[in-house]
Amino acid sequence: MTPTDDILFAACRLAGIPADGAELLHAHSNSVYHLPSAGVVARINGNDHAGLRAKASLTITRWLADHDLPVTEPALDHAIDIAGSTVTFWTYYPQHRTDRPSPQHLGEILAQLHTLPAPPFPLPDYQPLIGLVSILTPDLTPTMLSAADRRWLSEQAERLIAEYRTQPTLLGRGMVHGDAYTGNTLWAGDTVLLGDWDETSIAPRELDLANTVQARRFGLREADIDAFLRAYGHDPRGEPLFDVLVRMRDLHTLTSYIRRAQRGDTRAHTELTTRLRSLQDPTAAAPWASV
Repeated sequence: MTPTDDILFAACRLAGIPADGAELLHAHSNSVYHLPSAGVVARINGNDHAGLRAKASLTITRWLADHDLPVTEPALDHAIDIAGSTVTFWTYYPQHRTDRPSPQHLGEILAQLHTLPAPPFPLPDYQPLIGLVSILTPDLTPTMLSAADRRWLSEQAERLIAEYRTQPTLLGRGMVHGDAYTGNTLWAGDTVLLGDWDETSIAPRELDLANTVQARRFGLREADIDAFLRAYGHDPRGEPLFDVLVRMRDLHTLTSYIRRAQRGDTRAHTELTTRLRSLQDPTAAAPWASV
């Protein structure tokens, strides 16, 4: 039994939710379990900052649902803090369809999100590359990165953050999802829902478009990117701010792989090396993979 298993079972007891048959769906920045006997998904966030975001996501998604945005909805109206982690419970949506929601579906949801009024609760300002910068500080510097790689990453992050702060936004600032890509979409019957609202903030709205355009590194076709932007109603490619946001997304994706490699995950270390080399030398670019 893993430490997150212990946290899950303790949280389920407190919530009165049966945990028998619990199945780990994934364990990256957080751990997600399916609880089949309850028809519920449990999300475990393992640090103070992530826990605060997880609690906020309950309020955010309830408000969005009230405004008819298709979002995943909480199964329990409060979070449970236990053993330094925060556990939230969400409705489980069986994925019976063989096709995944498309970038076009995501573009339609984001267009709707970005036209909503300002919410009646405070949201944090987007902090670019905060996760990466935090693990590159002297007291937390990963030992599995060479000094040259650490220096390169720090310099790139500093340069991009400075550029981000000086570039104007054509779409304006407002409520953004913060991690909008098709991997956070689900089917609910024939309706597509957008989930994982832990990164919601106030930011240039172009931020929510950057992930899908950056996904060409993972093999997303240009035709799918075009369809996504048509569905959204604006094509920011070629705009200076958007170029910065896409390059920041490149660096942002390294953060969880650095943490996993630091814990001894060899597959994450191999993928991290591939991504770093392709960023440092575009002539040696190789396809990226989610591992």
